[in-house]
Amino acid sequence: MKKLQAKLNRLAENLREPVAVILEGRDTAGKSSTIRKLTHYLPPDLYSVCLSHKPSKRAMSAWLGYWETKLPRQNQIVFFDRSWYSRAMVQHLNGWCTPKQYEIFMRDHKNWEANQPVRLIKFWLSISESEQKRRIEYRKNSPLTYWKFSANDENALSHYDRMSILKERVIDSDWHTINFENKSKGIKKLLDTLCRELA
Repeated sequence: MKKLQAKLNRLAENLREPVAVILEGRDTAGKSSTIRKLTHYLPPDLYSVCLSHKPSKRAMSAWLGYWETKLPRQNQIVFFDRSWYSRAMVQHLNGWCTPKQYEIFMRDHKNWEANQPVRLIKFWLSISESEQKRRIEYRKNSPLTYWKFSANDENALSHYDRMSILKERVIDSDWHTINFENKSKGIKKLLDTLCRELA
């Protein structure tokens, strides 16, 4: 793992374009912990992290324009812990966006991406329903991670199949799907794939 992290350092030092690394996946798939591993040894001036949080009403109404302000503009890497694709998945699933907002996103996002002066590297972190259930129970009962547990986690289990359908509508050949049943192996595979993409 450290050899790959060292390789990522060298690649990040020699970037010739801005790079956005997008991590999407179900709740508890491992997006945040993966970003912590990927950036552990990276020099701070070579990357930043865009964390997932509840968007404002203004952001919701101008979704892609809002995310355009978060994209890298210099030759550095921005890691996205969820991204504009949340509109097509968790927002639509939970009714947080309107059907019209969902339709507009599905119609426009590909063209929007094509017009950004940024290289996009997209990852879907894949876990099974049983593994998600196990991780949610651990999160709920652990004295270290209980604070991360929310009603959204509980709802995620009842919407596993619906999320699969929504995911399949946007996760296409542009994406790298990484098996995250074993998180350590998944992180190593993702890091190796990222280095290959940047080489």
